Amino acid sequence: MKVDGQHYRTIWIDPEDPQTVCLIDQRQLPFHFSIEKVHSVPQMATAIRDMHVRGAGLIGAAAGYGIYLAAVSGSDLNQAAHVLIETRPTAVNLSWAVGRQLDAVKLRESADLIQITRETADIIANEDAAHCCQIGKHGVALIKALAQVKKGPVNILTHCNAGWLAFVDYGSATAPIYAAHDLGIPLHVWVDETRPRNQGAYLTAWELREHGVPHTLICDNTGGHLMQHGMVDLVITGTDRTSRSGDVANKIGTYLKALAAKDNNVPFYVALPSSSFDWNIRNGLKEIPIEMRNEREVKYIRGFSDGEIKEVLIADGRSSAANYAFDVTPARLITGLITERGICQANEESILQLYPEQRQNKL
Repeated sequence: MKVDGQHYRTIWIDPEDPQTVCLIDQRQLPFHFSIEKVHSVPQMATAIRDMHVRGAGLIGAAAGYGIYLAAVSGSDLNQAAHVLIETRPTAVNLSWAVGRQLDAVKLRESADLIQITRETADIIANEDAAHCCQIGKHGVALIKALAQVKKGPVNILTHCNAGWLAFVDYGSATAPIYAAHDLGIPLHVWVDETRPRNQGAYLTAWELREHGVPHTLICDNTGGHLMQHGMVDLVITGTDRTSRSGDVANKIGTYLKALAAKDNNVPFYVALPSSSFDWNIRNGLKEIPIEMRNEREVKYIRGFSDGEIKEVLIADGRSSAANYAFDVTPARLITGLITERGICQANEESILQLYPEQRQNKL
């Protein structure tokens, strides 16, 4: 996607220094656009854990490049894999990408480790961008259909950031939105602020503005009210891990949006590349690990004041806080899944029709 008219991906190898990986530092957005340069596995692990980069597809790509950096430095790849996988437990893309790197190394033991891991990291990143592009091409049909039967713009609600900043390019939930906007289809996006880290306010609103997409920022608890009053035509979210039966783990609060959508007959879709499926689990509520993050994220809020980014305490500092990062939306609440291979229902049989190669995994 473009920033001030210039195309960027979220992560890439420095063309002037192949031992360096560049990434957009999301901690600085929307106030500063900053490129961070990463040289080692510990630095990449910190970038993933502390959310310099975040989003399912992007942290998978970041982990892939982390293994490449391990090869560059001559570090033990298995140890590097362990360090990277431990950074974020919920998003399956991370362990998937690390496993893909290790498998590639095993298959080509006699080849140059640096060459293998660089090629594989690039393949992971390129596939992520290509899959998100295809999600846009499939998902835009939903927006087209709504535009044909209503007056005025199609109103879409999204939760958290599943935009191009969460992937290598295009995004998952936003890919159909960008595709529709580029086709001239009138639309408007309701952007949840997404406490406690405010990814909607900091990231989704910023990238929609950069692309020229009409949008309005709302507090997290507004969505149900809008749906009751017919002000939402479609909900599209992303996912960090989806079971083979269609249960979806996404940013905390997604489940509540799905309940409100169900009660108000609003279609609720989840957009994801195949790397976000966990083919080894069937019951998402019981089997998907839910990350618990530091309570500081709940008790403090970040903002821009006097020319710099500052944190402000918004609660009694003596109170404890719980910071569950994700919740699970059961498949029964999901209208459909938008993938790079097409749109399917959120159930195992429909998913496997798109991914028949996974039938061999019987659990």
